[in-house]
Amino acid sequence: MLRARIAKGDVCFGTIDSWLAWRLSGGAAHVTDATNASRTLAFDIEKLDWDDGLLGTFGLDRDVMPEVGPSGAIHGTTVASGALPGGLPIAALVGDQQAALFGQACFEPGMTKATYGTGCFILMATGGKRFDSKRGLITTLAATAGELRPRYALEGSIFVAGAALQWCSDNLGLVGGAEDGERLAASVEDAAGVVFVPAFAGLGSPYWGPDARGAIYGLSGAVTSAHVVRAAIDSMAFQAQDVLEVMREETGLQIAEIRVDGGAAANDRLMQLQADLSGAAISRAASVESTALGAAFLAGLATGFWRDEAEIAALRSEAARFGPSPRVDVARGEHSRWRQAVAGLLQTELPPL
Repeated sequence: MLRARIAKGDVCFGTIDSWLAWRLSGGAAHVTDATNASRTLAFDIEKLDWDDGLLGTFGLDRDVMPEVGPSGAIHGTTVASGALPGGLPIAALVGDQQAALFGQACFEPGMTKATYGTGCFILMATGGKRFDSKRGLITTLAATAGELRPRYALEGSIFVAGAALQWCSDNLGLVGGAEDGERLAASVEDAAGVVFVPAFAGLGSPYWGPDARGAIYGLSGAVTSAHVVRAAIDSMAFQAQDVLEVMREETGLQIAEIRVDGGAAANDRLMQLQADLSGAAISRAASVESTALGAAFLAGLATGFWRDEAEIAALRSEAARFGPSPRVDVARGEHSRWRQAVAGLLQTELPPL
């Protein structure tokens, strides 16, 4: 039935942003941007166009697909509907993490952002050069404004970050929430040898172990709830560090600074551990809502509110900064134990750091 409707021309396909633009414009705009198009598995990220072979695999043709443009552009205008006035420009369509990368003003190759939320998503800008990872990272398109042009990023997707602390609260009743968890973890010097691998839904980048399941190692009679919670928080930094190391290795780019956002980025001890492990400066943005900010920046560029990316970069405000501490060697030893635990779960040997 659907194929018949496609043939008649009364069905079109796209991503959620395509549907939103369609509805906002009263059906006048069937559009998407390159970052969302790149997630469909039917878009050529070098030619920046739909791939006819891939479309054919899904039983589609380009006539039903949205027009692809840059993230920041006038994609259409609204029609009046209820409280929504007509004639407003629809000036930005952009994927979640690419918006956060733009919101953190990571425009130059090597600039890196990490969002610590329920999961953790790390993107490194690589400019006009595309890197195809052989060790579990995703090559994606980064956002552009004004014109559609090749701009790439490497992405590492970590399935469980802040959700590990939520699990300690909801499933084990160890803490009452994120702030309570941070206070409890701060009450102990370290995790007392406890290693927490929160593979509740398998492991994402850079391991890609879908069958792995969570585990807590190193329990002894001296371990308390504070140590388990501390290990859960530490696991966020350990997972992120494994992604960062692969990014450095595969691109040859240095990471001098990591720009962080998301709810868990408010945890000072977590950010300090990330600085110790990475050897990079950790810059916590004043606004933790980098995705919304990135979309606003793109729309502002498209409408002429801001002139260029240099003006956007000057707007970024830093709330806190962390550098490596004297605890670097201890942190790296803890990370080594983490990697041994992950290797055991995956039943394989991880590449050396």
